[in-house]
Amino acid sequence: MQRVLAADVGGTKVNMALCYVTETKIEIVHTARYASQEYSSFTDIIKAFLADEKVEKPEKIGIGVAGPVIDNTVEFTNLNWGVVSAKDIAAVTGVPEEHVGLINDLEATGYGLPCLGEDDILTLHRGEPGHKGNAAIIAPGTGLGEAGLFADAKGYHPFATEGGHCEFAPRTEMEAQLFSYLKIKHRRVSWEHVVAGPGIYRLYYFLRDVMQREEPEWLKKEIEEKGDPSAVISQAGLEKRAPICEEVMQLFVQQLAREASSLVLKMKATGGLFFGGGIPPKILPLLKEPNFYDTFVDCGRMQALVEKVPVRIILNDKSALFGAAYYGAYGL
Repeated sequence: MQRVLAADVGGTKVNMALCYVTETKIEIVHTARYASQEYSSFTDIIKAFLADEKVEKPEKIGIGVAGPVIDNTVEFTNLNWGVVSAKDIAAVTGVPEEHVGLINDLEATGYGLPCLGEDDILTLHRGEPGHKGNAAIIAPGTGLGEAGLFADAKGYHPFATEGGHCEFAPRTEMEAQLFSYLKIKHRRVSWEHVVAGPGIYRLYYFLRDVMQREEPEWLKKEIEEKGDPSAVISQAGLEKRAPICEEVMQLFVQQLAREASSLVLKMKATGGLFFGGGIPPKILPLLKEPNFYDTFVDCGRMQALVEKVPVRIILNDKSALFGAAYYGAYGL
């Protein structure tokens, strides 16, 4: 049994836990959640967690981070925290640097999948289960994370990508107009600009300002007052309270399906596609509608391959935390 400090660090929240880890079990003995934007650095959050009298000093540390990890160092993509390294974390915690591991949060999600039970994963489409082959994870949240799981005779091996930052490719005339609209503010339009939390309000303003959709006065006021336009818009769309919001969410689901399909093709993910991130569980009713699956399988000559792929939603938001704990214990 190893005592591991694990963390899942995202642009909105940080989940931290002290875990007891064996090769067959991860037991969380103490956990806490922090709002990322309320702290000036990740090391401040570590200090706050370790200051709790319930937390024993860890033997090892595993951190899943939203950003590209190079040589055990990361510069967070959607946070103003600068660069953080294993050396920095070792200095704060007193844990030897060689016992501190940083990995991408989607890679950590991959390591955490075996820790999930049947109730933690929802099968959206069965496809043709049982095919051997790679798998893939796509996770829309504050940003858009993507990862692969390479399959060989020994099992699945997670690896990180930065595929969410690949360029957005319009297919329809409306999407071409969306691209032109986003191009005004962003020199290079990526999939993350469209298929992530902030993408929801970008789609909203596009439909309002370019496509001339009506914005109800009550909705405009609610967006201004609540300070989280994407949450207001998505909720109004799910509740069918405003046609513009319903259209936003249908467009969002279409674009998510298109990029998910592309990821499956790039990874040849016949072993399955997993949806992680904070958004999919919140929009499950929309993902169960034909709009999602019809778009997902609409990929030309490779449609027969994509139709075989099982599609699953990760419901347990601790998958990356479990994976970070396992990596801290054994990945180093």
